[in-house]
Amino acid sequence: MGQRRNGDRAELPQGGSAETFGQVLRHLRKQAGYTQAELAAEMHCDRSLLARFEAGTRVPDERAVRLADEFLGAGGLLVLLWARTDWYPEVQHPDWFKRRAQMDSKATAIFEYQSVVMPGLLQTHGYAFAQFAQVKPLDEVEGAVRARLSRQGRFIAPGGPLLVVVLDESCITNVVGDAQVMSEQCNHLLIMGALPNIRIQVAPADAPHIVRPLRPMSIIHHPDGTRCVYSESLDQGHFVDEPGAVTRHGQTYDVLRADALSASESAAMIRAAMEGYDQHGEPRPRRGNVAQEQLQRQQRRQLRRNRLRPPRRRARP
Repeated sequence: MGQRRNGDRAELPQGGSAETFGQVLRHLRKQAGYTQAELAAEMHCDRSLLARFEAGTRVPDERAVRLADEFLGAGGLLVLLWARTDWYPEVQHPDWFKRRAQMDSKATAIFEYQSVVMPGLLQTHGYAFAQFAQVKPLDEVEGAVRARLSRQGRFIAPGGPLLVVVLDESCITNVVGDAQVMSEQCNHLLIMGALPNIRIQVAPADAPHIVRPLRPMSIIHHPDGTRCVYSESLDQGHFVDEPGAVTRHGQTYDVLRADALSASESAAMIRAAMEGYDQHGEPRPRRGNVAQEQLQRQQRRQLRRNRLRPPRRRARP
């Protein structure tokens, strides 16, 4: 199988399109003699998803691009082209959301809790498309999807800001689109959660000890060191920046995060749900009662702390 030598590279334009990136990716794959299935396995994605990358209809994350670049011996060509591609041209956010989008573009850290649906910063193209298709005319859906996904770029780039998300289990079990969309979304969560600046935790449904916020919220850290809390109603966003209120919401979130499953336990739950979507068309978390085991561990620790201990006998001189 031939491999592209670094000296064989053509000059790249300063900006490109998703279609151009897909054409280059397909050319390098065929030149190296690999099938879509073989390359997809190396990129840790489904073959159908790779087909969309090559068609220019889906945006790959940087980690997958780096894996493809190394596997194909592209010498950094794909990574460079990915960085120069204008993935989301002419995006337009709703007026009520523009302030939040501007904050995302400058935030130093975001701590988020979401229930029922995936947060926009973690959605795949397919998931966002299926969600918008329920409420928007078809000719408006793609523009709305581009606008939503455009916010993700700086969080998946090297050195991106901290993003910590606690997902209610309902985000994983509520089907948006179909089983394939949900499988790809779960796989995307696993990839995103493996990035050094992103952590994803799950608050399981069968954990009554967990106190959940009354509504989804985001605690946004600004470059000047201040914070604000963002939440949404049906058609508008709400910001709270009063220090006392922000502190209270921050404490609620800290307790929630401490009581939720760890990042590794959450990844196991997400992976099991993904396998359920792949095999049965519905999530089958098969957690091994992770939440129950976590509660039992807490109860055992409490019992040990409360247990009366007999006095120690001192050795006589």
